[in-house]
Amino acid sequence: MIILSILFFVTAILYSSVGFGGGSAYLALLLISGVPYFIFPILALSCNIIVVSGNCFNYIRAGNLNLRLLIPYLIGSMPLAFIGGSLPIEKKLFEILLFLVLTIAGILLLLNFRSYDDKEESYRKIPIIISILIGGILGFISGIVGIGGGVFLSPILFLIKAGRPKHIVTTASLFILINSLSGIVGQLTKNAVISEIPNYWFLLLAVLIGGQVGNFLNLKIFPTRILALVTSCLVLFVAIRIAYKLFI
Repeated sequence: MIILSILFFVTAILYSSVGFGGGSAYLALLLISGVPYFIFPILALSCNIIVVSGNCFNYIRAGNLNLRLLIPYLIGSMPLAFIGGSLPIEKKLFEILLFLVLTIAGILLLLNFRSYDDKEESYRKIPIIISILIGGILGFISGIVGIGGGVFLSPILFLIKAGRPKHIVTTASLFILINSLSGIVGQLTKNAVISEIPNYWFLLLAVLIGGQVGNFLNLKIFPTRILALVTSCLVLFVAIRIAYKLFI
């Protein structure tokens, strides 16, 4: 479990440095390490909440919150994250979905990592119904798998130029936080064993510390685009590792 804690720590550093929680990578690490399947979603969502809470606080304090950008996505995602979290899913199907989630997210991040530079660029106003639809789809997928969904939302918002980079990153972090809370509530409706969470306190501590380190790296040391590039490579590596487990 020491190695797993270190991996969670490193994952939290990389993901938090670009405003994400790391849920998809935590799930993959739990899958590879042999942790009981029933604890996967609720543990990954708990780690998400711990990591992005610090991000959200820092971004809001810096004045980066854009409610007009955020709210339509939450309107669509919150109820569907709850519904997705309440649906039972077989382990094999879960593994396939996780592989697809990681692969798509990694490719999107890789294609858009340069967008994380906070430059003044023209951006377009997205119709509210489109934003709600995107939020709903991502919320449902997130709820089923047990992630926050920001690893999808952020690259999509950059791709469609929905706002300034600092507003997009803040939106993605809050999207992850609120979806993770909705997902946990959904998980509890299918008798998720929340009492098991304290048994994994070392993982929660690892992501708590890693999340703060990631925030520091983002604010003080490395350009965000470099951190986004490294994160995309990590996501794709984990996807390849799951593919090896699934198909070889």
